[in-house]
Amino acid sequence: MPLALTSITDVGVIAVLRAPSPDAAVSAVDALVAGGVTGVEITFSTPDAEAAIAEVARRHGDAVLLGAGTITRPEQAESAAAAGARFLVCPGTEDGLARAMKATGATVMLGALTPSEVMAAVALGADVVKVFPASLGGPAYLRSLRGPFPDVPLMPTGGVNADNIGQWFGAGALAVGAGSELCSSAAMKAGNWEVVEDSARSFSAALAATRAAA
Repeated sequence: MPLALTSITDVGVIAVLRAPSPDAAVSAVDALVAGGVTGVEITFSTPDAEAAIAEVARRHGDAVLLGAGTITRPEQAESAAAAGARFLVCPGTEDGLARAMKATGATVMLGALTPSEVMAAVALGADVVKVFPASLGGPAYLRSLRGPFPDVPLMPTGGVNADNIGQWFGAGALAVGAGSELCSSAAMKAGNWEVVEDSARSFSAALAATRAAA
């Protein structure tokens, strides 16, 4: 099992950041870490995402499991890994892009929703299949995917919040990805880092309660 995959299981929650600027992304990560969320995916919808990734890597080192998301071009995989991303996330599954992501040596997450897409992602070497948008089917859909794919690491993203996190893990999630439910665009634009930290605390508490009940 790749090192980052083990770490993904450990952190449990991956914050998906679509920040308005590199500085906002870095400040958001600071707030998330203060609230107990140490898994972070900085997406390429963030301006100059590589600069944000490099600065987070410099500031937090191994204390943050750092990745890059919304990778849609091979050169993004290469630059993200060079900046310090330990895992790479694509919203879908495409052969050439998957090869470029694998070539970096980082842990690879490929997006899928249907059973055929899950099979394609596995065939292309995905370490984790990102079930997206998971909000369309909810935990019941993830549980249904678990039937034919009991050994595929699945990470639902979309529709995950502090109130239903236990349902997702109960349905078989390896970890969960959370975007605006955890770190809202409005809070980042306003620089309201206390809101981000409070949200992170809620997610952390929910994850701890889920694990304690398991």
